[in-house]
Amino acid sequence: MGPLSARLLMERGRPKTDRLGKIRSLDLSGLKLLTEHLDPKLLSRLTKLQELDLSNNQLETLPANLGLSHLRILRCANNQLGDVTALCQFPQLEELSLEGNPFLTVNDNLKVSFLLPKLRKVNGKDASSTSSQVENLNRELTSRVTAHWEKFMASLSPEEGTEKAQEDFVRSAIRDVHYGPESLSEFTQWRVRMISEELLASSGTQMHEADIPEKSLKATAAQEPRARPVASKRLDDIPLSLSPSKRVCASPPAQAEGRLVGSGGSQPAPKLEPLHFLQCHSKNNSPQDLETQLWACAFEPAWNEKHTRATSQTVATCGGEAVCVIDCQTGIVLHKYKVPGEEFFSVAWTALTVVTQAGHKRRWSILAAAGLRGQVRLLHVRAGFCCGVIRAHKKAIATLCFSPTHETHLFTASYDKKIILWDIGVPDQDYNFQASQLLTLDTTSTPLRLCPVASCPDAYLLAGCEGGCCCWDVRLDQPQKRRVCEVEFVFSEGSEASGQRVDGLAFVNEDVVASKGSALGTICLWSWSQTWLGRGSRSTVPVVVLARLQWSPTELAYFSLSTCPDEGIVLCGDEEGSVWIYDVRHMLTQQPPLPAVPQAPTQVPTAQPTPPCGGLVSRKEPSPPLSSHQILKWPQPRALNQTVTKTMVNTVVANPTFTYLTALTDSNIVAIWKRH
Repeated sequence: MGPLSARLLMERGRPKTDRLGKIRSLDLSGLKLLTEHLDPKLLSRLTKLQELDLSNNQLETLPANLGLSHLRILRCANNQLGDVTALCQFPQLEELSLEGNPFLTVNDNLKVSFLLPKLRKVNGKDASSTSSQVENLNRELTSRVTAHWEKFMASLSPEEGTEKAQEDFVRSAIRDVHYGPESLSEFTQWRVRMISEELLASSGTQMHEADIPEKSLKATAAQEPRARPVASKRLDDIPLSLSPSKRVCASPPAQAEGRLVGSGGSQPAPKLEPLHFLQCHSKNNSPQDLETQLWACAFEPAWNEKHTRATSQTVATCGGEAVCVIDCQTGIVLHKYKVPGEEFFSVAWTALTVVTQAGHKRRWSILAAAGLRGQVRLLHVRAGFCCGVIRAHKKAIATLCFSPTHETHLFTASYDKKIILWDIGVPDQDYNFQASQLLTLDTTSTPLRLCPVASCPDAYLLAGCEGGCCCWDVRLDQPQKRRVCEVEFVFSEGSEASGQRVDGLAFVNEDVVASKGSALGTICLWSWSQTWLGRGSRSTVPVVVLARLQWSPTELAYFSLSTCPDEGIVLCGDEEGSVWIYDVRHMLTQQPPLPAVPQAPTQVPTAQPTPPCGGLVSRKEPSPPLSSHQILKWPQPRALNQTVTKTMVNTVVANPTFTYLTALTDSNIVAIWKRH
């Protein structure tokens, strides 16, 4: 498609006329238009245009001077838009469609709401909730920038130049003023810069209402003391293009008490505060649904090459027919993806580098979700749509994980007793995936947990199965594309008998493995390298146990353990609503022999007064003695005047820096804690 012509505009415009100035509605969809094809001189002649359809083209941005000041409806679905700031030229816009622009994020949705004060509908949905969220963010940011301005001006010396001081103020505000979740940092920095420049333009050290732009003034007028994230309120501020639904069970703040003993002596135990308790997987969004089973959760990796310690506060959870993506700090469900009739059992994250049609490289966070139907759904979370489905197995998929070294390699494990390695590839220009099957690994029992070997993830894969712990050679330079288990690991002392279920499996560091299920009441720490070294030619090998951690004596199965390798932490839930937290750093550095007796954790109390219905019930516990481990008793949920007497924590996961901890229960509760 070449540049637009007046003739084409009159052909596709309504009402039919021979004058551009009389056209009120214009359909330019499906013409393969590029940004440079939108001629501002030509389009500015559409002086009465109220409705414009630019859907299904290849636009990367909109020209900033189109002159369509009366435009009320704009459709830009299914383009390549990566920036929305040009929309400010349409101040009368009431309806906007941006679906199918995969490079737009939640931050862009918030920018749209700020730039277009008359906006009523976005992607066919009411925009009022996002407008409310933007006002809250704007109010808080205005207050914080103002405080930063006063502090900055007080610190200036008389000899400092005004121009340089102003530049320093804007830079320092962007650097130091923060609020809200990391997922919204692009929007907050954008607003901080604007507010800072508005303050400078007012040419004074005091901020008067007359100096604040209309939108900031409106927000400031409504300002009131803010509650903590755990205050008793419902969080209804939902991003524009997403349609989550949730119920937040609020909690009074609670602190975990006690101290941990590390390898170098005493060190403080982590203080854990309950932030949010959510029912975001409920059937028909009913708060009475305490039966939907939650199965798995995973934190989005922080793909920041400059900061190796960068961490994420976005967690994905799955259960029932829904996958939810939650911001841990605010408790906001950023996205909810539902498939009627499905039951999701597992989720896993990866990040792909995608090249646009214009040759620009973009980084996509992709979430894989799978379950009862044996299909893997690849979700582009920030754009809010499913961009691929892999029909992986004929039976349900129990678990899946991505390779830590190949961003497109995905392992799926099914009740058909097969593990398959897929290359999901990268999406094409239509955002479709073409997955290919690389390996098939046969098992003798159902695989429950998958774990690439930390020191050689491209060579070996561990799996906890109903019949034990197995290992496969997954090197792709080997000719066989279908392989049987190469080694089975056994945990019984003095015997090589196999057949014991392993339903928890994770690496604590590059050598030490934590596993659970082979013996009642314990979590086993064992050495991969020492076990492999003693293998010889045997197909059944006893593991070299380093230590045993005392756990619940329950005979129930399928409690998934997890680890924070950078922090030396092992976590696991139990059948009574407890989260067991083990600090094993001193064990990883201790010289043999390690303690033969299982190391017992102590209990960390979180006692609080019983809140009203809809809140939480806490159990008061005695103060614990000092120990290397702890049990975190989290408050039991309560709904509709009926206390849930038995809450099973089947999954607990923390982000790599152990800043946020998420626990899932069999009573449809997602619990989020934060370490201080």
